[in-house]
Amino acid sequence: MLEVKLHDIGEGMTEGEIVHYHVKEGDTVKTDQPLVEVQTDKMVAELPSPGTGTIKEIIVPVGETVQVGTTLLYIEGEGANQTSEPEPKENRKPAKANNQPMQPKRMQTTLNRVLATPYTRKIARDNGIDIEEVQPSDPSGRVTEEDVYQFINGNQTPKAEPATESKSIAKPTQPDEIPFRGIRKKIAQKMTKSINTIPHVTHFDEINMTRLVELREELKASGVSVSVPAYLVKALTIALKDFPVFNAELDEENEKIILKKDYHIGMASDTEDGLIVPVVHHADQKSIQQIHSEIKELTHKAKEGKLEHADLQNSTFTVSNVGPLGSTGATPIINYPETALIAFHKTKKVPIVTDDNEIVIGHMMNLSMSFDHRVADGATAVAFTNRLAGLIEHPNKLMLEMI
Repeated sequence: MLEVKLHDIGEGMTEGEIVHYHVKEGDTVKTDQPLVEVQTDKMVAELPSPGTGTIKEIIVPVGETVQVGTTLLYIEGEGANQTSEPEPKENRKPAKANNQPMQPKRMQTTLNRVLATPYTRKIARDNGIDIEEVQPSDPSGRVTEEDVYQFINGNQTPKAEPATESKSIAKPTQPDEIPFRGIRKKIAQKMTKSINTIPHVTHFDEINMTRLVELREELKASGVSVSVPAYLVKALTIALKDFPVFNAELDEENEKIILKKDYHIGMASDTEDGLIVPVVHHADQKSIQQIHSEIKELTHKAKEGKLEHADLQNSTFTVSNVGPLGSTGATPIINYPETALIAFHKTKKVPIVTDDNEIVIGHMMNLSMSFDHRVADGATAVAFTNRLAGLIEHPNKLMLEMI
């Protein structure tokens, strides 16, 4: 008997929510065949079958959140890691309650025979599509994202279903509760730990973006398009090297501040599932063009739910670019256990007094920097943002620093 447990699939996860089973009791499965989709704190992952056999029993229902190490189902047949017969139901501890209604039996066994990635299934679920009705275009029988979109746009005919007695099916009512689990729950836990552990101080400043805006327009006219965040990230890595205390982590237990030698910049991204922080690793070793391309790719993957564990690991400093949303100020919460987080806000055209006492129209951007007051003081934070502003306000100096 094969025992399939929820195992740690990355980043030291401790629990996962059972989103969907690809199989039902009595199904025959092969080694590495996807068995179940699990929602971790950052993504949906599939657990494969450890061997060949028949699904004997499914233990944990859809919608349940369980700890790593929990047995999800049993497979009767060949394969490694054989276990004894399943423990009698009456001897098992009750599953962790999550106050969610049980899925009807039909819903738990729907979609079992369709081959599709978790992301493709998510598209179908988000659009109220039964993926079993989608005709696969791939010769292997796998339903692709394009197949689902074709179905949504009415370019596919639903699969014929066996004639059954017509029944009036009532449409489900709109839920008035939002499940507090998965990514949203993880965000809450991390933010609570951060605000309860770190004495936050937020420093506000502004940066004259005029010369950088002019440089971007000049490059754009020559066919080179680079986003503002790419310049900001590059300037940050330079400023962090001058003020390493902000690229650090406090180890209270051993009474030391660990200055990180790597510069991994987390880019806070807003997604439908919540806040995700993909990371530009070794940003100090990359050109502005490379940083631009990587930010663009990570942002796309975050919104599409395609981030991998490696994309989310080991950030040393986090950036929140909320300017495009219209923000003018905030008091951001630090991405624990980092020392600081900086938020870049909306860039606005405003009158500016030049050194010659002339009034011109320029581009100004506000920033908010929250830092750990146990590690750094206000004067250091001001010096840090002054250094950052100097690099942004004079892009030629930024270029010189990279030579």
